[in-house]
Amino acid sequence: MKTLVVFYSRTGFTKKAALQIAKSLKADSEEIFDITERRGVFGYIKSGREATLKKIPEIKETKKDASNYDLIVIGTPIWAWNVSSPIRAYIDKNKDKFKKIAFFCTQGGSGSKNAFAEMKSLCKKDPIAVLTLKTSDVQNDDFATDVRFFSERIKKNLK
Repeated sequence: MKTLVVFYSRTGFTKKAALQIAKSLKADSEEIFDITERRGVFGYIKSGREATLKKIPEIKETKKDASNYDLIVIGTPIWAWNVSSPIRAYIDKNKDKFKKIAFFCTQGGSGSKNAFAEMKSLCKKDPIAVLTLKTSDVQNDDFATDVRFFSERIKKNLK
């Protein structure tokens, strides 16, 4: 089963989780990049605003074609209780190429249920597994067990 872990990461925490998930699944990975400046306080505010307003920003062209994979694992940080706008843009561009999907997120507080529901709606597919990680756990390298269980759920649901 060919798997791709696709993620956006403004601060590096979602990237750290994504790379661990890709390693656990022996999957390819691809980071999504957008053209919007998101560093600092103003970037943080702009990101939250875009997420709340359900904006679809321009993202850079991806290198890997989602249609070549049996499973796409999509990772997003939670912005203002929503999916990040660059991941919304990636899903919008690629949703018709997804065969099976799984989701994960990193969050400082809450919002994963709302984000996962939106991602499911955008993809028009049910995820085979979801994982919510606290940013503090990722920062402190205290998320390996969660990743292992997530990977096991995925493998079980692919059989």
